[in-house]
Amino acid sequence: MNFTRWSARLPGTQRRAAARDDRSPVPAARAESAQAQAAATLPDGALPEPPGTTPEQAATGPAPDDLSAREILGRLPAAVALLHGPDHRVTYVNEAYETAFGPRPAGMPAAEALPELAELSVLPLLDQVLRSGTARTVKSRRTAGGGSYTVTCTPVAARDGTEDGSDSEKGEGKDKRDVRDRGDGRREGGVLVYAADVTDHAEAAERLRTSERRHRETAVTLQRSLLPQELEQPDDLRIAATYQPGGTDAAVGGDWYDVITLGAGRTALVIGDVMGRGVRAAAVMGQLRTAVRAYARLDLPPHEVIQLLDVLASEIDATQIATCVYAVHDPNEGQLVYASAGHLPILVRDEDGTVERAADPTGPPLGTGGWVHTSGTIALPPGSTAVLYTDGLVERRSEDIDEGVASLARALSGAKGSPQVVCDRLIRSLGVTAEHDDDVAVLVVQHPARTGANAELFHNAALELLGGIEAAPRARAFATGVLTSWRFPVELRDLGVLAASELVANSLQHGTPPMRLGLRRTDRRLIIEVTDGDDHLPRRRQAEPADEAGRGIEIIASIATSWGSRRTPGGGKAVWCEFALPR
Repeated sequence: MNFTRWSARLPGTQRRAAARDDRSPVPAARAESAQAQAAATLPDGALPEPPGTTPEQAATGPAPDDLSAREILGRLPAAVALLHGPDHRVTYVNEAYETAFGPRPAGMPAAEALPELAELSVLPLLDQVLRSGTARTVKSRRTAGGGSYTVTCTPVAARDGTEDGSDSEKGEGKDKRDVRDRGDGRREGGVLVYAADVTDHAEAAERLRTSERRHRETAVTLQRSLLPQELEQPDDLRIAATYQPGGTDAAVGGDWYDVITLGAGRTALVIGDVMGRGVRAAAVMGQLRTAVRAYARLDLPPHEVIQLLDVLASEIDATQIATCVYAVHDPNEGQLVYASAGHLPILVRDEDGTVERAADPTGPPLGTGGWVHTSGTIALPPGSTAVLYTDGLVERRSEDIDEGVASLARALSGAKGSPQVVCDRLIRSLGVTAEHDDDVAVLVVQHPARTGANAELFHNAALELLGGIEAAPRARAFATGVLTSWRFPVELRDLGVLAASELVANSLQHGTPPMRLGLRRTDRRLIIEVTDGDDHLPRRRQAEPADEAGRGIEIIASIATSWGSRRTPGGGKAVWCEFALPR
Protein backbone atom coordinates (compact mmCIF):
# COMPACT_ATOMS: atom_id res chain seq x y z
CA MET A 1 0.00 0.00 0.00
CA ASN A 2 1.08 3.58 -0.61
CA PHE A 3 0.36 5.77 2.43
CA THR A 4 2.09 8.85 1.03
CA ARG A 5 -1.33 10.27 -0.03
CA TRP A 6 -2.60 10.05 3.57
CA SER A 7 0.50 11.45 5.23
CA ALA A 8 -0.25 15.06 4.33
CA ARG A 9 -3.04 14.94 6.96
CA LEU A 10 -0.76 13.66 9.74
CA PRO A 11 0.48 16.17 12.31
CA GLY A 12 4.22 16.86 12.22
CA THR A 13 4.89 15.35 8.78
CA GLN A 14 5.62 16.70 5.32
CA ARG A 15 6.06 15.44 1.81
CA ARG A 16 9.58 15.25 0.53
CA ALA A 17 10.33 17.78 -2.17
CA ALA A 18 12.57 15.22 -3.85
CA ALA A 19 13.41 11.54 -3.54
CA ARG A 20 15.92 10.50 -0.87
CA ASP A 21 19.46 10.66 -2.11
CA ASP A 22 20.94 7.31 -1.10
CA ARG A 23 24.27 8.32 -2.61
CA SER A 24 25.15 10.77 0.20
CA PRO A 25 28.85 11.79 0.21
CA VAL A 26 28.95 11.18 3.97
CA PRO A 27 30.20 7.63 4.64
CA ALA A 28 27.85 5.37 6.50
CA ALA A 29 30.21 5.08 9.45
CA ARG A 30 30.49 8.83 9.61
CA ALA A 31 26.69 9.18 9.54
CA GLU A 32 26.27 6.59 12.28
CA SER A 33 28.88 8.42 14.40
CA ALA A 34 27.02 11.70 13.91
CA GLN A 35 23.75 10.05 14.85
CA ALA A 36 25.25 8.56 18.00
CA GLN A 37 26.64 11.96 19.02
CA ALA A 38 23.26 13.57 18.45
CA ALA A 39 21.51 10.88 20.47
CA ALA A 40 23.92 11.43 23.36
CA THR A 41 22.84 15.07 23.59
CA LEU A 42 19.03 14.39 23.43
CA PRO A 43 16.87 14.74 26.51
CA ASP A 44 15.69 11.58 28.22
CA GLY A 45 12.89 9.84 26.32
CA ALA A 46 13.51 11.68 23.02
CA LEU A 47 14.16 9.65 19.87
CA PRO A 48 16.94 10.49 17.45
CA GLU A 49 16.08 11.42 13.89
CA PRO A 50 16.75 8.73 11.31
CA PRO A 51 19.99 8.85 9.32
CA GLY A 52 20.04 11.36 6.47
CA THR A 53 17.62 13.78 8.16
CA THR A 54 18.43 17.40 7.39
CA PRO A 55 18.04 20.16 10.01
CA GLU A 56 15.00 21.50 8.12
CA GLN A 57 13.39 18.05 8.17
CA ALA A 58 14.21 17.60 11.82
CA ALA A 59 12.46 20.89 12.59
CA THR A 60 9.26 19.94 10.75
CA GLY A 61 9.04 16.29 11.78
CA PRO A 62 9.57 13.00 10.00
CA ALA A 63 8.81 12.62 6.30
CA PRO A 64 6.33 9.96 5.01
CA ASP A 65 9.10 7.71 3.72
CA ASP A 66 10.56 7.60 7.23
CA LEU A 67 7.32 6.19 8.68
CA SER A 68 6.17 2.59 8.53
CA ALA A 69 2.59 1.64 7.70
CA ARG A 70 1.95 0.88 11.36
CA GLU A 71 3.14 4.33 12.40
CA ILE A 72 0.95 6.03 9.78
CA LEU A 73 -2.16 4.05 10.73
CA GLY A 74 -1.46 4.62 14.38
CA ARG A 75 -1.42 8.38 13.93
CA LEU A 76 -4.72 8.53 12.03
CA PRO A 77 -7.58 10.15 14.02
CA ALA A 78 -10.08 7.72 12.49
CA ALA A 79 -10.58 4.13 13.66
CA VAL A 80 -8.61 1.68 11.48
CA ALA A 81 -8.58 -2.11 11.50
CA LEU A 82 -6.50 -4.30 9.21
CA LEU A 83 -7.91 -7.75 8.38
CA HIS A 84 -6.37 -10.56 6.35
CA GLY A 85 -7.42 -13.79 4.73
CA PRO A 86 -10.79 -15.18 3.67
CA ASP A 87 -12.03 -15.32 7.27
CA HIS A 88 -10.88 -11.72 7.87
CA ARG A 89 -8.68 -12.31 10.86
CA VAL A 90 -7.63 -9.27 12.81
CA THR A 91 -4.05 -8.21 12.09
CA TYR A 92 -4.03 -4.74 13.57
CA VAL A 93 -6.26 -2.07 15.11
CA ASN A 94 -4.99 1.43 15.77
CA GLU A 95 -5.31 3.44 18.94
CA ALA A 96 -8.33 5.40 17.66
CA TYR A 97 -10.14 2.12 17.02
CA GLU A 98 -9.47 0.87 20.55
CA THR A 99 -10.59 4.23 21.96
CA ALA A 100 -13.86 4.01 20.06
CA PHE A 101 -14.67 0.31 20.49
CA GLY A 102 -12.25 -1.03 23.12
CA PRO A 103 -9.23 -3.36 22.81
CA ARG A 104 -9.54 -6.07 20.18
CA PRO A 105 -7.48 -9.30 20.12
CA ALA A 106 -5.35 -10.04 17.07
CA GLY A 107 -5.61 -13.27 15.12
CA MET A 108 -9.37 -13.81 15.61
CA PRO A 109 -11.98 -13.59 12.81
CA ALA A 110 -13.63 -10.20 12.55
CA ALA A 111 -17.08 -11.73 13.03
CA GLU A 112 -16.02 -12.75 16.55
CA ALA A 113 -13.49 -10.09 17.51
CA LEU A 114 -15.17 -7.02 15.98
CA PRO A 115 -18.93 -7.17 16.74
CA GLU A 116 -19.25 -3.47 15.94
CA LEU A 117 -18.72 -4.29 12.27
CA ALA A 118 -21.96 -6.25 12.32
CA GLU A 119 -23.78 -3.27 13.89
CA LEU A 120 -22.39 -1.05 11.14
CA SER A 121 -23.46 -3.54 8.41
CA VAL A 122 -19.85 -3.90 7.30
CA LEU A 123 -19.33 -7.68 7.65
CA PRO A 124 -21.22 -8.53 4.43
CA LEU A 125 -18.98 -6.10 2.52
CA LEU A 126 -15.71 -7.72 3.54
CA ASP A 127 -16.12 -10.74 1.26
CA GLN A 128 -17.20 -8.48 -1.63
CA VAL A 129 -14.18 -6.22 -1.20
CA LEU A 130 -11.73 -9.12 -0.89
CA ARG A 131 -13.21 -10.92 -3.89
CA SER A 132 -13.68 -7.94 -6.25
CA GLY A 133 -10.72 -5.81 -5.20
CA THR A 134 -13.04 -2.79 -5.17
CA ALA A 135 -13.56 -0.51 -2.21
CA ARG A 136 -17.01 -0.24 -0.62
CA THR A 137 -18.47 2.42 1.67
CA VAL A 138 -21.44 2.54 4.03
CA LYS A 139 -22.49 5.98 5.21
CA SER A 140 -23.63 7.21 8.60
CA ARG A 141 -24.41 3.89 10.27
CA ARG A 142 -25.28 3.89 13.95
CA THR A 143 -23.82 1.56 16.58
CA ALA A 144 -25.53 0.26 19.69
CA GLY A 145 -23.56 2.78 21.71
CA GLY A 146 -25.16 5.66 19.84
CA GLY A 147 -22.22 6.71 17.67
CA SER A 148 -22.48 7.10 13.92
CA TYR A 149 -19.71 6.13 11.50
CA THR A 150 -19.03 6.22 7.80
CA VAL A 151 -16.98 3.12 7.02
CA THR A 152 -14.82 2.47 3.96
CA CYS A 153 -13.48 -1.00 3.27
CA THR A 154 -10.40 -0.90 1.01
CA PRO A 155 -8.69 -4.01 -0.41
CA VAL A 156 -5.06 -4.61 0.56
CA ALA A 157 -3.35 -6.31 -2.38
CA ALA A 158 -1.09 -9.30 -1.66
CA ARG A 159 2.57 -8.89 -2.78
CA ASP A 160 5.06 -11.59 -3.60
CA GLY A 161 7.76 -11.66 -0.94
CA THR A 162 10.61 -11.55 -3.48
CA GLU A 163 9.34 -8.43 -5.22
CA ASP A 164 11.11 -5.25 -4.14
CA GLY A 165 12.77 -7.17 -1.36
CA SER A 166 14.89 -4.28 -0.28
CA ASP A 167 11.81 -2.24 0.54
CA SER A 168 9.99 -5.12 2.11
CA GLU A 169 12.84 -5.78 4.48
CA LYS A 170 13.57 -2.15 5.21
CA GLY A 171 12.06 -0.34 8.15
CA GLU A 172 8.73 -2.24 8.30
CA GLY A 173 9.50 -4.82 10.95
CA LYS A 174 6.28 -6.30 12.25
CA ASP A 175 4.22 -4.61 9.48
CA LYS A 176 4.98 -7.59 7.27
CA ARG A 177 1.90 -9.13 8.87
CA ASP A 178 -0.27 -7.02 6.52
CA VAL A 179 -0.10 -9.96 4.14
CA ARG A 180 0.24 -13.60 5.17
CA ASP A 181 1.90 -16.57 3.53
CA ARG A 182 -0.68 -19.15 2.44
CA GLY A 183 1.96 -21.90 2.37
CA ASP A 184 2.05 -22.22 -1.43
CA GLY A 185 4.38 -19.28 -2.03
CA ARG A 186 1.50 -16.80 -2.46
CA ARG A 187 0.42 -14.20 0.02
CA GLU A 188 -3.16 -13.65 1.29
CA GLY A 189 -4.82 -10.30 0.62
CA GLY A 190 -6.69 -8.32 3.24
CA VAL A 191 -9.11 -5.50 3.90
CA LEU A 192 -8.41 -2.16 5.54
CA VAL A 193 -11.44 -0.93 7.48
CA TYR A 194 -11.48 2.87 7.90
CA ALA A 195 -14.28 4.19 10.18
CA ALA A 196 -14.77 7.97 10.37
CA ASP A 197 -16.81 9.25 13.32
CA VAL A 198 -19.70 11.33 11.92
CA THR A 199 -21.83 11.34 15.07
CA ASP A 200 -22.06 15.13 15.27
CA HIS A 201 -22.98 15.40 11.60
CA ALA A 202 -25.57 12.62 11.90
CA GLU A 203 -27.15 14.19 14.99
CA ALA A 204 -27.33 17.57 13.27
CA ALA A 205 -28.92 15.96 10.22
CA GLU A 206 -31.42 14.13 12.42
CA ARG A 207 -32.31 17.35 14.20
CA LEU A 208 -32.88 19.01 10.84
CA ARG A 209 -35.03 16.11 9.63
CA THR A 210 -37.04 16.20 12.85
CA SER A 211 -37.59 19.94 12.51
CA GLU A 212 -38.68 19.57 8.88
CA ARG A 213 -40.95 16.67 9.79
CA ARG A 214 -42.62 18.68 12.56
CA HIS A 215 -43.00 21.66 10.26
CA ARG A 216 -44.64 19.49 7.62
CA GLU A 217 -46.90 17.77 10.15
CA THR A 218 -47.98 21.19 11.38
CA ALA A 219 -48.81 22.28 7.84
CA VAL A 220 -50.68 19.05 7.07
CA THR A 221 -52.64 19.27 10.33
CA LEU A 222 -53.50 22.90 9.62
CA GLN A 223 -54.59 22.12 6.10
CA ARG A 224 -56.69 19.10 7.06
CA SER A 225 -58.37 21.11 9.82
CA LEU A 226 -59.29 23.81 7.30
CA LEU A 227 -60.81 21.33 4.86
CA PRO A 228 -64.43 20.26 5.45
CA GLN A 229 -64.49 17.49 8.03
CA GLU A 230 -67.70 16.11 6.53
CA LEU A 231 -69.03 16.99 3.10
CA GLU A 232 -72.53 18.35 2.80
CA GLN A 233 -74.72 15.95 0.82
CA PRO A 234 -77.38 17.76 -1.24
CA ASP A 235 -80.69 16.07 -2.01
CA ASP A 236 -80.07 15.81 -5.74
CA LEU A 237 -76.36 14.99 -5.82
CA ARG A 238 -73.99 12.38 -4.45
CA ILE A 239 -70.55 13.75 -3.61
CA ALA A 240 -67.18 12.41 -2.43
CA ALA A 241 -63.77 14.03 -2.12
CA THR A 242 -60.18 12.90 -1.57
CA TYR A 243 -57.21 14.89 -0.36
CA GLN A 244 -53.70 13.41 -0.34
CA PRO A 245 -50.69 15.49 0.72
CA GLY A 246 -47.41 15.10 -1.11
CA GLY A 247 -44.81 12.54 0.00
CA THR A 248 -42.65 13.01 3.07
CA ASP A 249 -40.02 14.88 1.05
CA ALA A 250 -42.53 17.36 -0.35
CA ALA A 251 -43.77 20.42 1.51
CA VAL A 252 -47.53 20.50 1.90
CA GLY A 253 -49.39 22.73 -0.54
CA GLY A 254 -52.60 24.77 -0.46
CA ASP A 255 -55.16 22.52 -2.19
CA TRP A 256 -58.75 22.78 -0.96
CA TYR A 257 -62.32 21.87 -1.86
CA ASP A 258 -65.78 22.56 -0.48
CA VAL A 259 -69.47 21.80 -0.97
CA ILE A 260 -71.99 24.49 0.01
CA THR A 261 -75.77 24.08 -0.06
CA LEU A 262 -77.31 27.35 -1.21
CA GLY A 263 -80.96 26.58 -0.61
CA ALA A 264 -83.83 25.91 -3.01
CA GLY A 265 -82.03 22.71 -4.05
CA ARG A 266 -78.99 24.55 -5.43
CA THR A 267 -75.43 23.52 -4.53
CA ALA A 268 -72.07 25.30 -4.87
CA LEU A 269 -68.98 23.20 -5.64
CA VAL A 270 -65.53 24.67 -5.05
CA ILE A 271 -61.97 23.48 -5.63
CA GLY A 272 -58.77 25.52 -5.58
CA ASP A 273 -55.01 25.47 -5.24
CA VAL A 274 -52.73 28.04 -3.63
CA MET A 275 -49.45 28.15 -5.56
CA GLY A 276 -47.12 27.86 -2.61
CA ARG A 277 -45.81 25.47 0.03
CA GLY A 278 -45.86 25.06 3.77
CA VAL A 279 -47.82 26.66 6.56
CA ARG A 280 -48.16 29.98 4.71
CA ALA A 281 -49.90 28.35 1.74
CA ALA A 282 -52.22 26.43 4.06
CA ALA A 283 -53.09 29.64 5.94
CA VAL A 284 -53.90 31.50 2.73
CA MET A 285 -55.97 28.54 1.61
CA GLY A 286 -57.97 28.68 4.85
CA GLN A 287 -58.71 32.37 4.38
CA LEU A 288 -59.85 31.86 0.80
CA ARG A 289 -62.07 28.92 1.73
CA THR A 290 -63.72 30.93 4.51
CA ALA A 291 -64.28 33.82 2.13
CA VAL A 292 -65.85 31.52 -0.47
CA ARG A 293 -68.38 30.26 2.06
CA ALA A 294 -69.24 33.81 3.07
CA TYR A 295 -69.65 34.98 -0.52
CA ALA A 296 -71.67 31.86 -1.37
CA ARG A 297 -74.24 32.81 1.28
CA LEU A 298 -74.91 35.95 -0.75
CA ASP A 299 -76.07 33.59 -3.52
CA LEU A 300 -74.13 35.53 -6.14
CA PRO A 301 -73.45 34.26 -9.67
CA PRO A 302 -70.19 32.28 -9.97
CA HIS A 303 -68.25 34.99 -11.81
CA GLU A 304 -69.12 37.57 -9.12
CA VAL A 305 -67.84 35.23 -6.39
CA ILE A 306 -64.58 34.76 -8.30
CA GLN A 307 -64.33 38.53 -8.79
CA LEU A 308 -64.57 39.10 -5.04
CA LEU A 309 -62.02 36.35 -4.36
CA ASP A 310 -59.61 37.93 -6.83
CA VAL A 311 -59.59 41.18 -4.86
CA LEU A 312 -59.29 39.37 -1.54
CA ALA A 313 -56.39 37.18 -2.70
CA SER A 314 -54.32 40.22 -3.64
CA GLU A 315 -55.05 41.80 -0.26
CA ILE A 316 -54.10 38.67 1.72
CA ASP A 317 -50.71 38.27 0.06
CA ALA A 318 -49.78 39.69 -3.32
CA THR A 319 -47.04 37.06 -3.69
CA GLN A 320 -49.47 34.17 -3.29
CA ILE A 321 -51.39 33.31 -6.45
CA ALA A 322 -54.22 30.77 -6.40
CA THR A 323 -56.43 29.03 -8.93
CA CYS A 324 -60.07 28.23 -8.24
CA VAL A 325 -63.28 26.90 -9.79
CA TYR A 326 -66.64 27.91 -8.35
CA ALA A 327 -69.63 26.06 -9.83
CA VAL A 328 -73.35 26.07 -8.99
CA HIS A 329 -75.73 23.20 -9.71
CA ASP A 330 -79.46 23.88 -10.08
CA PRO A 331 -81.54 20.67 -10.31
CA ASN A 332 -84.18 22.49 -12.35
CA GLU A 333 -81.66 23.38 -15.06
CA GLY A 334 -79.59 20.19 -15.24
CA GLN A 335 -76.25 21.97 -15.69
CA LEU A 336 -73.30 23.46 -13.88
CA VAL A 337 -72.82 27.21 -14.10
CA TYR A 338 -69.17 27.87 -13.28
CA ALA A 339 -66.41 30.46 -13.24
CA SER A 340 -62.75 29.45 -13.36
CA ALA A 341 -59.79 31.54 -12.22
CA GLY A 342 -56.92 29.87 -14.04
CA HIS A 343 -57.94 26.39 -12.87
CA LEU A 344 -57.98 23.12 -14.80
CA PRO A 345 -61.20 22.29 -16.69
CA ILE A 346 -64.12 20.39 -15.18
CA LEU A 347 -64.69 16.96 -16.72
CA VAL A 348 -68.20 15.45 -17.03
CA ARG A 349 -68.87 11.82 -17.90
CA ASP A 350 -72.26 11.04 -19.41
CA GLU A 351 -74.16 7.88 -18.64
CA ASP A 352 -72.82 6.23 -21.83
CA GLY A 353 -69.17 6.91 -20.88
CA THR A 354 -68.61 9.97 -23.09
CA VAL A 355 -66.43 12.57 -21.34
CA GLU A 356 -66.97 16.26 -21.99
CA ARG A 357 -64.41 18.85 -21.06
CA ALA A 358 -65.47 22.31 -19.90
CA ALA A 359 -64.22 25.32 -21.78
CA ASP A 360 -60.92 26.98 -20.96
CA PRO A 361 -60.69 29.04 -17.75
CA THR A 362 -62.90 32.10 -17.81
CA GLY A 363 -60.21 34.27 -16.24
CA PRO A 364 -56.61 34.35 -14.90
CA PRO A 365 -55.60 33.07 -11.42
CA LEU A 366 -56.74 34.83 -8.28
CA GLY A 367 -54.59 37.69 -7.09
CA THR A 368 -53.62 38.98 -10.54
CA GLY A 369 -56.30 41.72 -10.54
CA GLY A 370 -57.60 43.84 -13.37
CA TRP A 371 -59.72 41.15 -15.01
CA VAL A 372 -63.50 40.96 -15.41
CA HIS A 373 -64.48 37.30 -14.93
CA THR A 374 -67.35 35.63 -16.73
CA SER A 375 -69.38 32.45 -16.19
CA GLY A 376 -69.65 29.38 -18.38
CA THR A 377 -71.94 26.34 -18.39
CA ILE A 378 -71.57 22.59 -18.85
CA ALA A 379 -74.39 20.06 -18.87
CA LEU A 380 -74.84 17.74 -15.89
CA PRO A 381 -77.86 15.58 -16.77
CA PRO A 382 -79.16 12.69 -14.64
CA GLY A 383 -76.75 9.76 -14.71
CA SER A 384 -73.67 11.94 -15.26
CA THR A 385 -70.55 12.39 -13.13
CA ALA A 386 -68.46 15.56 -12.81
CA VAL A 387 -64.85 15.67 -11.60
CA LEU A 388 -63.11 18.75 -10.19
CA TYR A 389 -59.40 18.33 -9.35
CA THR A 390 -56.10 20.09 -8.71
CA ASP A 391 -52.98 19.94 -10.85
CA GLY A 392 -51.26 17.40 -8.60
CA LEU A 393 -53.52 14.73 -10.11
CA VAL A 394 -52.55 15.33 -13.74
CA GLU A 395 -49.26 17.27 -13.80
CA ARG A 396 -46.04 15.33 -14.42
CA ARG A 397 -42.55 16.64 -15.10
CA SER A 398 -42.11 14.33 -18.07
CA GLU A 399 -45.26 15.35 -20.01
CA ASP A 400 -47.43 18.29 -20.91
CA ILE A 401 -50.31 18.94 -18.54
CA ASP A 402 -52.82 18.55 -21.40
CA GLU A 403 -51.65 14.95 -21.74
CA GLY A 404 -52.36 14.48 -18.03
CA VAL A 405 -55.89 15.88 -18.45
CA ALA A 406 -56.42 13.54 -21.41
CA SER A 407 -55.26 10.60 -19.28
CA LEU A 408 -57.73 11.62 -16.58
CA ALA A 409 -60.53 11.79 -19.17
CA ARG A 410 -59.73 8.25 -20.35
CA ALA A 411 -59.69 6.99 -16.75
CA LEU A 412 -63.00 8.74 -16.03
CA SER A 413 -64.70 7.25 -19.08
CA GLY A 414 -64.37 3.77 -17.56
CA ALA A 415 -64.86 4.70 -13.92
CA LYS A 416 -68.18 3.48 -12.53
CA GLY A 417 -69.58 3.07 -9.04
CA SER A 418 -70.18 5.39 -6.14
CA PRO A 419 -68.42 8.78 -5.98
CA GLN A 420 -65.87 7.45 -3.48
CA VAL A 421 -65.13 4.46 -5.69
CA VAL A 422 -64.63 6.79 -8.66
CA CYS A 423 -62.27 8.94 -6.54
CA ASP A 424 -60.15 5.95 -5.61
CA ARG A 425 -60.04 4.62 -9.17
CA LEU A 426 -58.92 7.96 -10.58
CA ILE A 427 -56.17 8.24 -7.97
CA ARG A 428 -54.89 4.76 -8.85
CA SER A 429 -55.24 5.22 -12.61
CA LEU A 430 -53.18 8.41 -12.56
CA GLY A 431 -50.42 6.71 -10.53
CA VAL A 432 -50.76 8.79 -7.37
CA THR A 433 -49.07 7.05 -4.43
CA ALA A 434 -48.07 7.98 -0.90
CA GLU A 435 -44.72 9.17 -2.30
CA HIS A 436 -46.32 11.48 -4.88
CA ASP A 437 -44.42 14.78 -5.03
CA ASP A 438 -47.46 17.10 -5.01
CA ASP A 439 -50.72 17.52 -3.15
CA VAL A 440 -53.82 16.07 -4.81
CA ALA A 441 -57.45 17.08 -4.25
CA VAL A 442 -60.32 15.44 -6.15
CA LEU A 443 -64.05 16.24 -5.91
CA VAL A 444 -66.46 13.80 -7.61
CA VAL A 445 -70.10 14.83 -8.10
CA GLN A 446 -72.78 12.45 -9.38
CA HIS A 447 -76.25 13.42 -10.53
CA PRO A 448 -78.01 10.07 -10.17
CA ALA A 449 -80.68 8.93 -12.59
CA ARG A 450 -83.62 7.89 -10.43
CA THR A 451 -86.16 5.28 -11.47
CA GLY A 452 -88.93 3.32 -9.82
CA ALA A 453 -89.88 4.04 -6.22
CA ASN A 454 -86.88 6.30 -5.74
CA ALA A 455 -88.07 8.57 -8.55
CA GLU A 456 -91.43 9.01 -6.79
CA LEU A 457 -89.65 10.94 -4.03
CA PHE A 458 -88.64 13.70 -6.48
CA HIS A 459 -91.28 15.87 -8.19
CA ASN A 460 -91.49 19.28 -9.84
CA ALA A 461 -94.50 21.47 -10.60
CA ALA A 462 -94.69 25.06 -11.89
CA LEU A 463 -97.34 27.68 -12.70
CA GLU A 464 -96.93 30.85 -14.78
CA LEU A 465 -98.57 33.73 -12.88
CA LEU A 466 -100.54 35.69 -15.46
CA GLY A 467 -103.06 38.45 -14.91
CA GLY A 468 -103.54 40.74 -11.94
CA ILE A 469 -104.93 40.09 -8.51
CA GLU A 470 -106.65 36.92 -9.68
CA ALA A 471 -103.21 35.29 -9.87
CA ALA A 472 -103.12 34.92 -6.07
CA PRO A 473 -106.18 32.65 -5.70
CA ARG A 474 -105.07 30.58 -8.70
CA ALA A 475 -101.66 30.13 -7.07
CA ARG A 476 -103.28 28.98 -3.81
CA ALA A 477 -105.51 26.51 -5.64
CA PHE A 478 -102.53 25.19 -7.63
CA ALA A 479 -100.40 24.73 -4.51
CA THR A 480 -103.25 22.96 -2.70
CA GLY A 481 -103.81 20.51 -5.50
CA VAL A 482 -100.12 19.72 -6.02
CA LEU A 483 -99.29 19.24 -2.33
CA THR A 484 -102.35 17.05 -1.89
CA SER A 485 -101.30 14.85 -4.83
CA TRP A 486 -97.86 14.50 -3.25
CA ARG A 487 -99.56 13.08 -0.16
CA PHE A 488 -98.12 15.46 2.36
CA PRO A 489 -99.58 15.54 5.88
CA VAL A 490 -102.37 18.07 6.29
CA GLU A 491 -100.31 20.33 8.56
CA LEU A 492 -97.39 20.49 6.16
CA ARG A 493 -99.73 20.98 3.21
CA ASP A 494 -101.41 23.96 4.90
CA LEU A 495 -98.05 25.52 5.75
CA GLY A 496 -96.94 25.06 2.16
CA VAL A 497 -100.06 26.70 0.78
CA LEU A 498 -99.64 29.63 3.20
CA ALA A 499 -95.99 30.09 2.19
CA ALA A 500 -96.85 29.96 -1.52
CA SER A 501 -99.62 32.52 -1.00
CA GLU A 502 -97.34 34.96 0.84
CA LEU A 503 -94.54 34.67 -1.73
CA VAL A 504 -96.93 35.21 -4.62
CA ALA A 505 -98.58 38.18 -2.89
CA ASN A 506 -95.15 39.74 -2.25
CA SER A 507 -94.20 39.28 -5.91
CA LEU A 508 -97.50 40.74 -7.17
CA GLN A 509 -97.03 43.81 -4.98
CA HIS A 510 -93.33 44.53 -5.47
CA GLY A 511 -92.29 42.60 -8.58
CA THR A 512 -92.83 42.82 -12.30
CA PRO A 513 -93.76 40.20 -14.92
CA PRO A 514 -92.91 37.54 -15.88
CA MET A 515 -93.82 35.75 -12.64
CA ARG A 516 -93.65 32.06 -11.89
CA LEU A 517 -94.47 29.78 -8.95
CA GLY A 518 -92.40 26.60 -8.61
CA LEU A 519 -92.88 23.67 -6.24
CA ARG A 520 -90.27 20.96 -5.78
CA ARG A 521 -90.22 17.88 -3.62
CA THR A 522 -87.09 15.88 -2.77
CA ASP A 523 -86.64 12.94 -0.44
CA ARG A 524 -85.87 15.38 2.39
CA ARG A 525 -87.63 18.69 1.83
CA LEU A 526 -90.35 20.74 0.15
CA ILE A 527 -89.12 23.79 -1.78
CA ILE A 528 -91.36 26.71 -2.83
CA GLU A 529 -89.93 29.41 -5.10
CA VAL A 530 -91.39 32.46 -6.84
CA THR A 531 -89.51 34.37 -9.56
CA ASP A 532 -90.29 37.73 -11.16
CA GLY A 533 -88.65 40.37 -13.32
CA ASP A 534 -87.67 42.87 -10.61
CA ASP A 535 -84.12 42.62 -9.15
CA HIS A 536 -84.78 44.32 -5.80
CA LEU A 537 -84.31 41.67 -3.12
CA PRO A 538 -86.74 41.58 -0.19
CA ARG A 539 -85.49 41.90 3.36
CA ARG A 540 -86.92 40.81 6.63
CA ARG A 541 -88.13 43.60 8.87
CA GLN A 542 -90.28 44.09 11.93
CA ALA A 543 -93.60 45.63 10.87
CA GLU A 544 -95.26 48.16 13.16
CA PRO A 545 -98.79 47.39 14.46
CA ALA A 546 -100.30 50.09 12.27
CA ASP A 547 -98.52 48.94 9.06
CA GLU A 548 -100.73 47.38 6.44
CA ALA A 549 -97.83 45.62 4.69
CA GLY A 550 -94.35 44.25 5.43
CA ARG A 551 -95.33 41.07 7.22
CA GLY A 552 -95.04 38.56 4.36
CA ILE A 553 -91.31 37.76 4.70
CA GLU A 554 -91.65 37.74 8.50
CA ILE A 555 -94.38 35.09 8.20
CA ILE A 556 -92.27 33.06 5.77
CA ALA A 557 -89.27 33.17 8.11
CA SER A 558 -91.44 32.07 11.03
CA ILE A 559 -93.07 29.02 9.46
CA ALA A 560 -90.35 27.73 7.08
CA THR A 561 -87.19 25.83 7.90
CA SER A 562 -85.16 28.33 5.86
CA TRP A 563 -85.69 31.04 3.27
CA GLY A 564 -83.64 33.24 0.95
CA SER A 565 -83.48 35.27 -2.22
CA ARG A 566 -81.12 35.80 -5.12
CA ARG A 567 -80.86 37.69 -8.36
CA THR A 568 -81.42 35.63 -11.51
CA PRO A 569 -79.26 35.87 -14.65
CA GLY A 570 -82.07 37.49 -16.65
CA GLY A 571 -82.19 40.53 -14.38
CA GLY A 572 -84.97 39.45 -12.02
CA LYS A 573 -85.01 37.74 -8.65
CA ALA A 574 -86.08 34.51 -6.99
CA VAL A 575 -87.48 34.25 -3.46
CA TRP A 576 -87.70 30.79 -1.92
CA CYS A 577 -88.41 28.87 1.28
CA GLU A 578 -87.93 25.26 2.40
CA PHE A 579 -89.75 22.87 4.72
CA ALA A 580 -88.00 19.80 6.09
CA LEU A 581 -90.05 16.63 5.56
CA PRO A 582 -90.82 14.44 8.55
CA ARG A 583 -88.65 11.34 8.77
